[in-house]
Amino acid sequence: MVKMTGGKAILESLKRHGVKVIFGLPGGAILPLYDDIYKDKDIRHILVRHEQVAAHASDGFARASGKPGICMATSGPGATNLTTGIANAYMDSSPVIAFTGQVARPLIGNDAFQETDACGITLPITKHNFKIMKTKEIPQIIKMAFKIATTGRPGPVHIDLPRDVQSEETDFDFEAEPEMPGYKPTIEGHPLQIKRAAEIISEAERPIVLAGGGVIHSNASPELSVFAEMLGSPVTTTFMGKSSFPENHPLALGTIGMHGKKAANKAVTESDVLIAIGCRFSDRSTGNVQYFAQNAKIIHIDIDPAEIGKNIKIFVPIVGDAKRVLKSLIERLKEIYKKGKTTAWVEKINQFKKEFQPKMDYDEIPIKPQRVMKELNSIIDSNTIITTEVGQNQMWAGHFLEVHHPRQFISSGGLGTMGFGFPAAIGAKVARPEATVIDVAGDGSFLMVEQDLATCVLEKIPVIVLILDNRRLGMVSQWQELFYGGRLSATLLGESPDFVKLTEAYGAKAEYVTRPNEIRPALERAIKSNEPYVLDVIVDPKEHVLPMVPPGGRLDQMIG
Repeated sequence: MVKMTGGKAILESLKRHGVKVIFGLPGGAILPLYDDIYKDKDIRHILVRHEQVAAHASDGFARASGKPGICMATSGPGATNLTTGIANAYMDSSPVIAFTGQVARPLIGNDAFQETDACGITLPITKHNFKIMKTKEIPQIIKMAFKIATTGRPGPVHIDLPRDVQSEETDFDFEAEPEMPGYKPTIEGHPLQIKRAAEIISEAERPIVLAGGGVIHSNASPELSVFAEMLGSPVTTTFMGKSSFPENHPLALGTIGMHGKKAANKAVTESDVLIAIGCRFSDRSTGNVQYFAQNAKIIHIDIDPAEIGKNIKIFVPIVGDAKRVLKSLIERLKEIYKKGKTTAWVEKINQFKKEFQPKMDYDEIPIKPQRVMKELNSIIDSNTIITTEVGQNQMWAGHFLEVHHPRQFISSGGLGTMGFGFPAAIGAKVARPEATVIDVAGDGSFLMVEQDLATCVLEKIPVIVLILDNRRLGMVSQWQELFYGGRLSATLLGESPDFVKLTEAYGAKAEYVTRPNEIRPALERAIKSNEPYVLDVIVDPKEHVLPMVPPGGRLDQMIG
């Protein structure tokens, strides 16, 4: 037993879980903990300028590193400002642990200053949440939080900290293990289901693999490659699964869905067996479910049983961790698989890829976003991490950028949160300081979080923001032009601000890019500077992200 304050016990518990960085912004209800942070020299605290940035940065940290990201805020508005980032982590299954201050225990329920029911607010957007009412329970609750956040299907956990719990001094037992009855995620796939899946796969003439974010979370990319090569099966990914399979691999088809590759969508539609791994069949992936892979027997591998059969009718369900199940399937298929059956299918897939190869080599002014992606592709290496904002910029990146390694592409999938990419880049750079981190941004998204250029400058976090500047809310205006008669209602942003002057006001570097031949040299200067850097790339405001599946449409009937 060790005697200390609740705040010190929180920090000690975090350190025992390997935490070295916290993203946060203090306020009255969390001051006792921040006083202990001030005295502690082992954990780095990064002061953000908005709590939402703290949540997104911890999310980016988690996705880049595979370790939980930690964020903190005070009660009331501090807690509510975290919620968008927590919801984003929940939708994308990212292990974030969010701490919020709370009014002292005697004041809870009295509508005290800056009191909100943070646990009630975060209940639907977390795997679990805790309000610590007994100070001595801090070590065990934090142990439970880490286990819940990182095992099974990962996700965020929220811990609410009454002010007096942080300052109260008591004896703590850091060695005791908490009891967690009822929390037992299924890791191993059922042998009979694996046997059945292997038999169906062995009979397939047109198999295709659909890899989702679960492949990345479980570090199953090596097994995925072995599995695909054994089958000779093409591999497509969901948007969240991008980077789970090297996109320069001969079997790679890229992403499916609303803004996916035509070849990928066509292949899924024509497949006879679809092996889906760690994905949830979201509407943006499937289009109209009535026509999704309607001739295929679908095998669905997922660690979350709630996702199996939720959106798509499944032929063989397998509940389990992607890495473990793939290993078992590989062993089973070694015994029964007849090689060479899919040669004609692969040839057809290659025809699709050749037929639907997108054009990227544009020389026009204003710059076409496709050309920006071409130049960015030329400098991406194994040490590059791409984050994105949300909107057209995100879909240009998802469709046209080629990434080869897991955790190399980080974006907001399920919630589609504008303002995610820049904070996520901050978190990714802190997690992996040796990496070059580039945020592919839109001017609308970046304006929601630009204040944290101050964080980058003062904390010396050299991320690069590549703004595709079209002076509009690009994706919304695209929908208005395609589906609402061109009526651009509240989507034109105007000429303010000047992004270069804005960036320089924060003490960071910036430059305009207006011609195609300026893109790569500007990127190289930004990387070489090793400083926070903004590139304001003036792009054609009329250019649409195509091809596209219309809302409620079919994957095999894309426009553009």
